[in-house]
Amino acid sequence: MIAFFTTFRTFGVALRRGLSDPQFRALSFLVVVLLASGTVFYWRFEDWTVLDSLYFSVITLTTVGYGDLAPTTAPTKIFTIVYVLIGLGILVSFLSLVAGHAVEARMERADKRKREKGG
Repeated sequence: MIAFFTTFRTFGVALRRGLSDPQFRALSFLVVVLLASGTVFYWRFEDWTVLDSLYFSVITLTTVGYGDLAPTTAPTKIFTIVYVLIGLGILVSFLSLVAGHAVEARMERADKRKREKGG
């Protein structure tokens, strides 16, 4: 359980650090737009609830694909193909930047501890 909270804290620190990076802010915006557009599309064309639509968008982009929801019409299947091809690249880029900021924060903490110990 402690590892979970440590990881969650590291993720939060990485997100805060990333806000000073213009590329990070741009990718964050794209991720929000991507999830919002997927949510609205599925809500509108599949008649799912907003929560189900957001859930499906996240599950699809993270390639988890539980199979409990699936597009039922040709247009929504085509949208899903394009959505995954575009969205996966954006999401991977965003998560890569988050990981980079997390590593930087961890290295800075280690350097600070090393300096405090006099080493």
